[in-house]
Order: sequence, then structure tokens, then C-alpha cells
Amino acid sequence: MAFEGKVVWITGASSGIGEALAYALASRGARLILSARREAKLKEVQAACAHPDRHAVLPLDLANTASLEAAARQALGHAGLIDVLINNGGVSQRALAVETQLAVDRRIMEVNYFGAVALTKAVLPSMLERGAGRLVVVTSVVGKFGSPRRSAYSASKHALHGFFDALRAEVYEAGIRVTLVCPGFVQTDVSVNALTGDGTPQGTMDAGQQSGLAVEVCAARILRAIERQKDEVCFGGKEAMAVVLKRFWPGLLNRIIRRAKVT
Repeated sequence: MAFEGKVVWITGASSGIGEALAYALASRGARLILSARREAKLKEVQAACAHPDRHAVLPLDLANTASLEAAARQALGHAGLIDVLINNGGVSQRALAVETQLAVDRRIMEVNYFGAVALTKAVLPSMLERGAGRLVVVTSVVGKFGSPRRSAYSASKHALHGFFDALRAEVYEAGIRVTLVCPGFVQTDVSVNALTGDGTPQGTMDAGQQSGLAVEVCAARILRAIERQKDEVCFGGKEAMAVVLKRFWPGLLNRIIRRAKVT
């Protein structure tokens, strides 16, 4: 698909992958709705985009699912339609399962899973009415396999795959398309902001994150997947090879993961 003139709503747009997507899409002529919790940072991203006057800022908190239907009405009222919804906002985890308070598991699921599902359900009727639209979900390679110290994060990403794989089949004949994106390590602050066992942010950058893909490269691959109408795409460094191992040699992957030094 060509992005010129398309309305694209991006969550998690204040930093990282979402910010890079905003710049890439704006340069291709898209009209953006930028969402995240930090309004001031969203306005900075808007100002740095090509044609900033064509884009809108809509702060929201994905954990507050009760507010997302009103946010969708506001977005649709402003733009008239949503051509592409990119569910990108989320939070990661850095703690052993036994050390993670249940409240932290719940918060990660609220943000990563229920937030994306609630926003999608709020936007979907308008897409069905038009018979067109694309839903893009940024999950992770650990949505395809589990990794130590990311039990709740992996669970939330697995849940997204289950929901959106089912939704893809349900809405295909109605003209709606679904793309799941599974990146490996990307150079963002996701590990800095990742929740530890008691819910406080880790506050440090992981070595894997630091040596991951540049956000601009990640954004370009996401847009390529959308343009090629891919159902699902996985990419990254050697960590992405674990997706292949999980499918064909799951026992080998289990042995590798048990021995891996995961931070």
C-alpha cells in the first residue's frame, strides 16, 4: 500500500520504534495520530515530523482500557477514518517469575494485551463499515517462544498472537488485513523502562538491546511488511533464529535457553 494521504494511528509514538515509525511515515506523506502517555514528548515528535501541521497528538494510557473507546471516537472525529492502526505501545519485564508480584504480571497484560485489544475493538467497527483498513501489531520474537526473566512479557506477546491470528481470519472477507511484527533486540529504552519484580523500572540498558537493530532499520522493515501485505514477519539478530528452532527443533531451543545468560 502507498502511505501518501493515509491516516495512520501509532501508539507508543513518543519514543523508540513508534517515534521512528512516525518520522518514516510522515516522510511518505501519511497523516498521523500520535499517541502515548507523555503529551509533551508527543508534541516534540510531531514538530520533528515532515509537515507537522498534518499530524495530531492524542495522549492516552493503554492500561486505562476504559478510556480507549472515547480516544477512538476522538481520533475518528478528528481524522474521519483510520486507514492503519499500529498497536506499538507496551512495557517489558526483567525479573524471574518467582520474584514477580502478580500485580506486575497484571499490569504488563493490561498494557501489552488488553490495551491493544481494547483499542482495536474501538476502531474496528469503522473499518468494517468502510470495508478497508489494516491492523498492525508490534509483538516480539518472544511472542513465538519464552525467555527467562520475561515470563509476563512473553505471555502478553503470545496472547497478542492468539487474538490477532483469530481476528485476521474473521475480518479477511470484510477487507481488513492484520500484520503481526516480531522484532528481536532493537536499540530503544525498552530495557531501561522494563518492570522488575516489584514493578519499579530496571533503569539500565541491556547489552542485547544496546547492540540491537537501529530503530530506523526496524521501522523500515515494519513499513515494508505492511507494503507487502505480510500476515507476519520476524526479524532481528541471532535471537530471531530462535523462532526457527522453536518450530523445527524445540528441544534444542529449550536446552539453549536454559544455558543462555539472559539479563
